[in-house]
Amino acid sequence: MKVGLFTDTYFPQVSGVATSIQTLKDALEEAGHSVYIFTTTDPKVGKDDHEKNIYRFSSLPYFGFKDRRLTFRGLIQAVEIARELELDIVHTQTEFSLGLIGKYVARRLKIPAIHTYHTQYEDYTHYVAKGMIIRPSAVSHLVKAYLKSMEGCIAPSERVKESLLSYGVDDIPIPVIPTGVAMKELGEAQTDLHAKYNIKPGTPVVLSLGRLAFEKNITMTISAFSEVLEQVPDAKLLIAGDGPAKKSLQDQVEDLGLQDSIIFTGMIDHDEVANYYKLASVFVSSSDSETQGLTFIEALACDRPFVAIHSPYLDNLVTDSAIGTLVDDYDEFLDAVLAYLKRPLSKQDEEVRQHAVKNVDAATFEKRVFDFYEQVINDYQKDEQADDSDQLNDEEIGYIKRLLRNPFRRN
Repeated sequence: MKVGLFTDTYFPQVSGVATSIQTLKDALEEAGHSVYIFTTTDPKVGKDDHEKNIYRFSSLPYFGFKDRRLTFRGLIQAVEIARELELDIVHTQTEFSLGLIGKYVARRLKIPAIHTYHTQYEDYTHYVAKGMIIRPSAVSHLVKAYLKSMEGCIAPSERVKESLLSYGVDDIPIPVIPTGVAMKELGEAQTDLHAKYNIKPGTPVVLSLGRLAFEKNITMTISAFSEVLEQVPDAKLLIAGDGPAKKSLQDQVEDLGLQDSIIFTGMIDHDEVANYYKLASVFVSSSDSETQGLTFIEALACDRPFVAIHSPYLDNLVTDSAIGTLVDDYDEFLDAVLAYLKRPLSKQDEEVRQHAVKNVDAATFEKRVFDFYEQVINDYQKDEQADDSDQLNDEEIGYIKRLLRNPFRRN
């Protein structure tokens, strides 16, 4: 099968979405399928750099997320490339520029298009002109409009599916397929992080890993850790990642006088992620806006428990304290972190964690997605009334161009 993945976010950008796409791409290719990435240009990728099966389209930083980009041209080129590749299906991973292009490519080639809904936008609208352009109440209309004429939408968790249903998206199949983890990429540590961060072996380490965004509520992790130190004074907190909240978090650490106990690592390479999990005694997340459990599965794959806020996805995953502890408030969060710092690693706990992750590895992820591809393709009916012309008319070109300039425009 020939699959076209259309995304505004891809490596070298670092995000859970980029990791999910890479995992799916690699797993599909390992199963014998051909996968082509349609994505944005990136300053870290030279114009002459050869990237097999990756097509990049001119883009600019998105003013709401400066580390994310939006394509502003390439519609006709994308159609021509996809036709030459003879794609069987389009799978969009964004509701914005490349997502719109992907939908149009599918329409022109008369092939099915499906989507994966990664982001709960109600939690992010404050980034877009401080909520003045798009408000949480408008998200349902925008998402429903985007999914119109799609043949299906993958939800990474039950929470996402429930959100889509609440938006009124009830006329297409919405399978829940959790993002898988490429276990082979979570190999042995390559860098001595103890030496890099001057941490003595045996030191209790708490890890927070991900984008440093305000909705991730990392301030709660820092506040709780300040109390952890009262009982475990030699503990360290590693905050791995980068993002708009970094300066605010650093100010919080300075105000608490915890510079010697809390380390900001900055952005880390994807290849080093396992290294950081294995350094830690426990992985923590105080965010209540997570839609999928990629980081938690990665922690388990690296034989580390986690502490997190209750969510429908995690409620199904956490069946034993060896896997993790889910909490509802600050005090429960603090108590859970302390419990893991005082709980030694054991073979029995390791076996429980290994059992928890075996059903969400990359191969299982690929099988579930591919089965959905086959279902969609088999059910797809070409629109006999569709325009057979290979040329876009002026009205169609103008419409797409307006959407690419302003994804939030209502028509």
